[in-house]
Amino acid sequence: MVLPVPEPGLVISYAYLWRYEDRAGQQESRKDRPCVIVLAVETIAGETQITVAPITHKKPANPDAGIEIPPQVKQHLRLDLETSWAIIDEVNQFIWPGYDLRPVPGTPDIFTYGYLPPRLFEKIKSALLVLAHKRRVKLVSRDEP
Repeated sequence: MVLPVPEPGLVISYAYLWRYEDRAGQQESRKDRPCVIVLAVETIAGETQITVAPITHKKPANPDAGIEIPPQVKQHLRLDLETSWAIIDEVNQFIWPGYDLRPVPGTPDIFTYGYLPPRLFEKIKSALLVLAHKRRVKLVSRDEP
């Protein structure tokens, strides 16, 4: 098994834990989902800390909380054809590769769907930064305590 290099814009298969699940005391996600790496930073210890935003079919209640993924991008990533959004008002953070990286369904040794187009990734990153500056991004740490 060869793990991918974690780079911003890469969409991985990941057991994302929603903030409401974390606050309810859950430690395991209910399902694996595509998530986009929005940040990859080397720590002082030489590890790579990853921040991911989930991709979901559920339209966000607040339009500023998500960026719609265009159908042609979903097709490029080999995702289903239902409308999806990258949610930008909450993220998971972990040390790569973490405990929750998952193989893409139907491919036991592949953990990535591919990269978002640069313009779409920049749109997601910029919108997330706007919310972060307003302190409206909720962070769930997925590293073991």
